[in-house]
Amino acid sequence: MLGKLKQFKDLRNEAKKLQDVLGEESVTVKAASDKILLTMDGNLKITGLAIDDSLMDPKQKEKLQEGIKKAFGEAQKKIQRIMAMKMKDMGGFGGLPGMS
Repeated sequence: MLGKLKQFKDLRNEAKKLQDVLGEESVTVKAASDKILLTMDGNLKITGLAIDDSLMDPKQKEKLQEGIKKAFGEAQKKIQRIMAMKMKDMGGFGGLPGMS
């Protein structure tokens, strides 16, 4: 029982370490003809969003919405690739089946 608790604690510590490492990563993507600029950190938190004034026109509402969705999706994919590489570099999570 104590062995399992130690494994859980070790796994939790590894996860915290990975979260800290990923928090230092960042990607920036552009969308809507470079009128939307979105920055996301490695913990999938949006840390920056710049929108060109021309997209603030109510007539551009749909283009704005689609641009934000596209930028978010692209940033998420880039961060997920970084996450996978960082996890691999850190040796994965050896305590979980299929995660090492």
